[in-house]
Amino acid sequence: MHLRILIILSALFALLWGTSCRKDFEYAESNGHLSFSRDTVYLDTVFSNVGSSTYTLKVYNDTKDDIIIPNISLRNGSESFYRLNVDGVAGKEFVNTPIYAEDSLFVFVETTIDITDNSLNELLYTDAILFDSEPFQQTVELVTLVKDAIFLYPIDANDNVETIVLYNDETGNPIEIEGFELPDTHLNFNREKSYVIYGYTIVPKGKELVIDPGTRVHFHENSGILVQEESTITINGELSSDDILFENEVIFEGDRLEPEFDDISGQWGTIWISAGSTSNTINHLTIKNAELGLYVEGQTNEPEKTLTITNSRIVNSSRYNLWARSANIDASNLVLGSSGNSSLLIENGGSYSFTHATIANYWNKGFRFNPSVTISNTSKTNSENGFDLLEADFKNCIIDGNSSNEISLQANNEHAFNYTFQNCFIRFDINQSATNEDILYDFENEEHYLNVILNGELDYFSPVDNDFRIGLDSELINKGDINSAITTPFDIIGTARIPDPDMGAYQSIEKDL
Repeated sequence: MHLRILIILSALFALLWGTSCRKDFEYAESNGHLSFSRDTVYLDTVFSNVGSSTYTLKVYNDTKDDIIIPNISLRNGSESFYRLNVDGVAGKEFVNTPIYAEDSLFVFVETTIDITDNSLNELLYTDAILFDSEPFQQTVELVTLVKDAIFLYPIDANDNVETIVLYNDETGNPIEIEGFELPDTHLNFNREKSYVIYGYTIVPKGKELVIDPGTRVHFHENSGILVQEESTITINGELSSDDILFENEVIFEGDRLEPEFDDISGQWGTIWISAGSTSNTINHLTIKNAELGLYVEGQTNEPEKTLTITNSRIVNSSRYNLWARSANIDASNLVLGSSGNSSLLIENGGSYSFTHATIANYWNKGFRFNPSVTISNTSKTNSENGFDLLEADFKNCIIDGNSSNEISLQANNEHAFNYTFQNCFIRFDINQSATNEDILYDFENEEHYLNVILNGELDYFSPVDNDFRIGLDSELINKGDINSAITTPFDIIGTARIPDPDMGAYQSIEKDL
């Protein structure tokens, strides 16, 4: 009996040992029989000397034999700007890489590319991953567009990180951030190269930052622009002929250029216009994917304009698109799209005029607590201190979103609270018990509401994509006030709106089939 058991165990051991030997030593060469998840890996667009994301290539062995790849390498050799990781091992060349029958392996690809030719603003860099050698060699192409840029860092001459006091909190403690003042040599941004900003760049007192048409400004995480008191920013974007490239638009966005980051909110900080900064002007600017698109502080009852903003879009901010406090703002042809909170927040009173604005919040990245538009003559952090809301006038505007009530009016009954909506669309449920007896929402009172449309079909092109152009089935067609429209005779993309103005920033057009 014991002898029989020993014989059986010996046979099993021999079988297992033989199987192990086959797995370890008996491989067929690949001989051109590999297949790949893609024939070209596009590493999208990167800035010079800035590392890319990691891209994945999957290599398949579809045969019923365990095979070995004699060599995996880069066509440009050890000088290649690409880096590989093959099944967890980093390098640029790999020898005798096995793949079991009907199995696969992962190849991860990254790059950091340096443009050394100062005459080039961008470069298409190519290489290839080579599998095996001739006559069985197979290749997967690698392609990356590299853009040169002007990088602005909060680093002083001694390589120390500079910090600034952004503000003092409620207890008087200073809130510091990485930041630096712009030198005179960088007070005019132009379209020749993109700008990449790390930390907060500050416009010095008594200085003006001028940004030319077609300029692209990219912000790293926790970065932005601070326009401090007694300084100004002037953004001179122009109408573009191409509504995809927006070649004359000024664009502020994050510094991740890969397509998957195109609609990720909260990638960078904010554009902050401080109290005491006046006569700021913005034309044809797009701000996207910030935490807080534009934060504008004014001084109480300031007669001078804090900001004039025209033909501009602020979309996909994780907090607010436009947050104004005690400011004096004149806005026309303005789009405030989706955001994680209110698209427009007005606090501590001030003076505001919005003409042909589309304020529409179709946030779909989580729950949104506040309506698209919130107007208050106090502060959300300190409701005891009130300020006069001298005016908040909306003419030919859209106030809309994916909630039933998209406007909130918050008056403290001690300070002035002046507001008017003329020829506007407002998404509002008049039967909601919390507001149906509030005189602030008496839509029959022509002192505050004149020719207002509550709810209806707007026929947007694609609100979830922040495309708030309206089609020919919109109920807003020809519903704008002609006298208000005369001050803004063309819409945000240059379409004439006279003599039949529609509500909002866009005139209606036929949708593409």
